[in-house]
Amino acid sequence: MNAAEVARPDEERLVWTVEEAGRILGISRAHAYELVARGDLPHLRLGRRVVVPKHAIEALLARATS
Repeated sequence: MNAAEVARPDEERLVWTVEEAGRILGISRAHAYELVARGDLPHLRLGRRVVVPKHAIEALLARATS
C-alpha cells in the first residue's frame, strides 16, 4: 500500500483534530478545546491524541439548524 492509498480526502475522513473541528465550526482553537473539556463537543481520546468524529460535528450542526 502506498502513501496515496493511505491518505484520505477530507470528505472521507472519519475524524478531525480539535483544531480542524474548530476551523470547520468557525470558532477558535481555544474555544474548540474548551468545548471538548466541557463535554459540549463530542470527542475520542486515542492515546494522547484527541479527535472529533465527523458524525459528531454533523449532529451538532443538525441540532443547531432544526
